[in-house]
Amino acid sequence: MKPKFLFLMFFLALHFFKAQDIADLKKNIHDFLKDKQAEVGVSIVGYNGSDSLFVRGNEARVMQSVFKFPIAITALHWVDKNKIKLHQKIKIDKKDLIPNTYSPIRDQFPNGVQLTFAQLIYYAVAESDNIATDIILEKIGGPSIVENYMKKCGISDISVKMNEVQMHENWNHQFQNWITPKASYQLLKLFYENKNQLLTQKSHRFLWKTMKATTTGAQSIRGFLPAQTIIAHKTGSSGTNKEGVTAALNDIGIVFLPNGKYFYLSVFVGNSKENAETNQKIIAQIALYAWNYFDGLYSKKY
Repeated sequence: MKPKFLFLMFFLALHFFKAQDIADLKKNIHDFLKDKQAEVGVSIVGYNGSDSLFVRGNEARVMQSVFKFPIAITALHWVDKNKIKLHQKIKIDKKDLIPNTYSPIRDQFPNGVQLTFAQLIYYAVAESDNIATDIILEKIGGPSIVENYMKKCGISDISVKMNEVQMHENWNHQFQNWITPKASYQLLKLFYENKNQLLTQKSHRFLWKTMKATTTGAQSIRGFLPAQTIIAHKTGSSGTNKEGVTAALNDIGIVFLPNGKYFYLSVFVGNSKENAETNQKIIAQIALYAWNYFDGLYSKKY
């Protein structure tokens, strides 16, 4: 056989087996989700963008605290534009520490505290602090500033309309803060690659380090993966209403394999009648499927 023909056969065979692999991955996820009483949106994309799959990829999914990721990007853009200083001190009075919302700041400093803008971003992203999030939103001008900046950056399928206080006031308000699984991948990629200097190197390093330090969601993407896996991610959870429905349990991030390659993963579990443990296992199992696929793919030597 001629060398060119052999190369063509090799290329076609390689493409076929990769296509079969990604098809098998998608089938595993669909089969796993068949008996789950939940609407699950997924985006899984390899580091080079050539291996990808989406489940309900264009559907709007409730963000809940995932919205703290675009908020942090927008806030750091303001820092880069010298509209606010990263180490500017911000006074938080006791009256600002509202009850009945998740806030490590309130729990650690019940009488108030002064924190830098950097510390507020860290609390909002790494520890998912709701009070810190609303203070950041107030400083940069509100949710519409975040949505407008995201759309300016090319993330069109996103809506940011409500702050944390507003979401707590009415169960239905959370549905006004949404993103599609495909857009969540686009946002993760935009941030990680930092093309066109989305953020200065200093701001990018700060947020990257903060996302890797995320303490929430230990049983979600991290749930079934090796303990030392590097993951930069942001979680979100709505809790469960009196009808037993969870509007959102989410985890989106960038997962690194031992060889340094990585993949983008977003899982949005919505309108779920499953219990909290099952919702977390949905995310953990999909993460494990993706891990096994990419670990095998990137370990191959052709």
